[in-house]
Amino acid sequence: MANLSIQKNVIINKKIKTAINYTFLVFCSSLMMFPFAWMILTSLKPSGEVLSSKIELFGSRIEWSNYSTAWNYLPFGQFMLNSLYVAVIGTLITLATSSMAAYAFSRLRFKGRDSLFGLYLTTLMIPQQVIIIPLFLMMNKMGWTNSYASLIVPWAFTAYGTFLMRQFYLTLPYELDEAARIDGCGHMGVFLRILIPQLKPALVTLAVITFLGYWNGLLWPLVILNQETMWTLPIGLQMFMGQYGTEWNLLMAATTITTIPGFIIFVFAQKYYVQGISMSGMGGR
Repeated sequence: MANLSIQKNVIINKKIKTAINYTFLVFCSSLMMFPFAWMILTSLKPSGEVLSSKIELFGSRIEWSNYSTAWNYLPFGQFMLNSLYVAVIGTLITLATSSMAAYAFSRLRFKGRDSLFGLYLTTLMIPQQVIIIPLFLMMNKMGWTNSYASLIVPWAFTAYGTFLMRQFYLTLPYELDEAARIDGCGHMGVFLRILIPQLKPALVTLAVITFLGYWNGLLWPLVILNQETMWTLPIGLQMFMGQYGTEWNLLMAATTITTIPGFIIFVFAQKYYVQGISMSGMGGR
């Protein structure tokens, strides 16, 4: 009887701890989701009720027309196409360069490999703002201002992506490489046929991070672009903030539209994204 009572107490304690944990997670999730909910609800309010003295989640009526007005307020479709093109092409180039660089730093043995990799990682400590001016001068000298190349190329070779991919390479045994070489594969064969198929979580994780980085980038496009036809979505959002006031309901509607692609990508890729983040620190040789 005593053992039965102890087991019941253990089960009850586990259930209480589980309930507390889930309650805490729900509370934290609600705090994180509240700004998004406020953005969506604000986008549906009439213009005169956005800055009301009373804090109200819902307006007197739902203004679905705010979305069509925001879309037609600027050439929003062109901005979205520009952002989509830059984000997709930039992501593909980053995946290629990072995976190849990580292969060299993890699978090839050459003198000074680790020192060179450490030096490469030090670039992560340099803020973007520090290199904006020399980077602009370089792009201007090359004649790349107001071009897709200027938006894509400077950020397509990242130490972070190389580091992330290298951590995954280190989780794979070298015996895979040796077996492939016995079958006649060279470095490119090992890279493409053996290792890359094993790195789907890493590739998806890096793709999501890179896509969102290009999609949400503001500072560099704001510096390098001066033609409206080349503007990306973050610059377009700035246009809702005028000198004499801000159309907050339209701005929130436009912001909601811009978050949809990133949200969709993350929903479909979250399985691999979580797996990629959880595995990125494993292994090491």
